[in-house]
Amino acid sequence: MYIKYAVWGVLILSSLILLVTVLRNSGAGRLLSGLTLNVVVAAFLLYALNLLSAYTQVDLPINTATLGTVTVLGVPGVLLLVGLKLTLL
Repeated sequence: MYIKYAVWGVLILSSLILLVTVLRNSGAGRLLSGLTLNVVVAAFLLYALNLLSAYTQVDLPINTATLGTVTVLGVPGVLLLVGLKLTLL
């Protein structure tokens, strides 16, 4: 039980240290706004793909893994996930 609290404490402490380190950097605002924009665009792409699933028969869940892949890779990430979905299923 105490290990669970210790792990949460380390997680919170390391997150706060990371936040302070990022915010002390002068270009942090630009970095965070760019990352936020990429995440929003990725979520929109996945949502649009799921809206068209009635026509394409391809639906991808919007979760951390798919959102991260599309955030980093963009449209090729969507195509990669669609290809994986069609290949593996």
